[in-house]
Amino acid sequence: MKELKYLNKYFKKYRSRLLLGIVITIGAKIFALFTPRLIGKSVDVVVRGAEGQITPELFRTELLTNVLYLLGAALIAGGFTFLMRQTIINVSRYVEYDLKNEIYEQYQKLSLSFYKANRTGDLMSRISEDVGKVRMYFGPAIMYTMNMITLFVVAFIYMINQAPTLTLYTIIPLPILSVAIYFLSKAIHKRSTIVQQYLAKLSTFTQESFSGISIIKAYTIEDQTNSAFQLLSTEQRQKQIDLATIRALFFPLMILLIGVSNLLVIYIGGKQYMNGQIDSIGTIAEFIIYVNMLTWPVTAIGWVTSLVQEAEASQKRINEFLKEEPEIQNTAEEETKIEGSIEFRNVSFTYPDTNILALDKFSFKLKKGNTLAIIGKTGSGKSTVLDLIGRLYDVDEGQILIDGKDIKTVHLSSLRESIGYVPQDAFLFSESIKNNIKFGSINASDEDVIRAAKNSEVHNNIVQFNDGYDTVLGERGITLSGGQKQRVSIARAIIKNPDILLLDDCLSAVDTETEERILSNLERIVMGKSTVIVSHRISSVKNADHIIVLDHGKVIQSGKHEELINTGGYYKDLYQKQLSEKDLT
Repeated sequence: MKELKYLNKYFKKYRSRLLLGIVITIGAKIFALFTPRLIGKSVDVVVRGAEGQITPELFRTELLTNVLYLLGAALIAGGFTFLMRQTIINVSRYVEYDLKNEIYEQYQKLSLSFYKANRTGDLMSRISEDVGKVRMYFGPAIMYTMNMITLFVVAFIYMINQAPTLTLYTIIPLPILSVAIYFLSKAIHKRSTIVQQYLAKLSTFTQESFSGISIIKAYTIEDQTNSAFQLLSTEQRQKQIDLATIRALFFPLMILLIGVSNLLVIYIGGKQYMNGQIDSIGTIAEFIIYVNMLTWPVTAIGWVTSLVQEAEASQKRINEFLKEEPEIQNTAEEETKIEGSIEFRNVSFTYPDTNILALDKFSFKLKKGNTLAIIGKTGSGKSTVLDLIGRLYDVDEGQILIDGKDIKTVHLSSLRESIGYVPQDAFLFSESIKNNIKFGSINASDEDVIRAAKNSEVHNNIVQFNDGYDTVLGERGITLSGGQKQRVSIARAIIKNPDILLLDDCLSAVDTETEERILSNLERIVMGKSTVIVSHRISSVKNADHIIVLDHGKVIQSGKHEELINTGGYYKDLYQKQLSEKDLT
């Protein structure tokens, strides 16, 4: 139960609803227990009427009175039961809602290294399957526990007063049933966990297959993929059959022990009635109903125990993430006004998941309103510079200054709100094109969206779609071409009107003519803004105020375009190569 202590705050939050639910549960069970007594009395009335002990008029009056009382008790018990479910079960849904939001909020706080270490399928499983099991602990587990306690206490007290010996014989199978259900529930839980694991594997496999369907088709590996899927689904089917087999024992076992209890009531009760130890035959009828009423609550002991075990196991998995401390901490209490100057002082950074040294004693200064370009081979550390400016990671050594302040002392939200970032791999959501652009500025008008699209040279493409800006994109923007996705991402960044603009090789899929137009528009847009451009193309960086050439995280050249051309080295060689390929205009 240690892991479930985390949920105590929800008990406190919803204590009034839970207490009301408990009171209603007790009321529902008390009125439900009127039924056996009234049926017993009715049986006695029938017996006395058949034996001529009462007049027909009195027989009809007593029987009708009992039926009316029975109907009234049933209606009241049913009403209380409805209210019980509306309170306790609803509380479990509130807790589920709160917990899912808490987990999602925590997911957004965690750093990139966390997501590199955990698979998407596992993250989804914890916020859905695991939270669902915790909900069962707050709802059905509490409700059936109260049902069981109330029903068993009241019924047992009444039964023991009516016929102590018969009561003892009657309840003998019930503990056996509870213990059997407990072990059966443990076996079900074990096999259910295995099924969930295979389901997660199957979901992850299909998700990756659908996301990479173009690669599967391009390499004609459909047959291999189908075979792998069939193997995985066959294993999952067998695990489901194993689970169904053990579950199939649940109700037959319960029915068997109910039958044994009923036989004992009829046999022992019949003997006691004949011996005069029981006053009326109606008592036997009452006890049969009590046995059937008590069977499910007693059975629920094992089931509820299993629910609590599953909830604790799930909460443990959830707690692992909730207790995960984000590597990037916001130490500033007040928001920070960002002007846009950036300075790296002897910055070194190694990726924690791969131990690859991305930057080694790297330094530069970028004044507000200037443009810095970074160029270099793949893996030279260019994109890492942008990640560090956005504080997606913290440096290992050295210092990053924003407006002369250590980046760690700058309010994290203020920093990121001031940045417009276009990643190398353009990511678009399964939303309309308009909403994808407005993601950069939620309150932007349609005119702002169109202006941003025109500046990123994607407007003419968008208006050619049947639904124009309202065109809903496929997963990860698959509806658009690579160049169109990049340009929509640029529109998303510039509509934000950021103080700092970070462009990570975002024109790689765009033709040279379109690139020139976009760059021309950007020169006008970025006036007064600090801009960092990462690219493999000289054409994208040649107009920057300062250019840095990186190699294995170190600066090997720096200066303006003309200076680097005249100096020679990597930059000039790349320029001549791209010029010969007519990559420059």
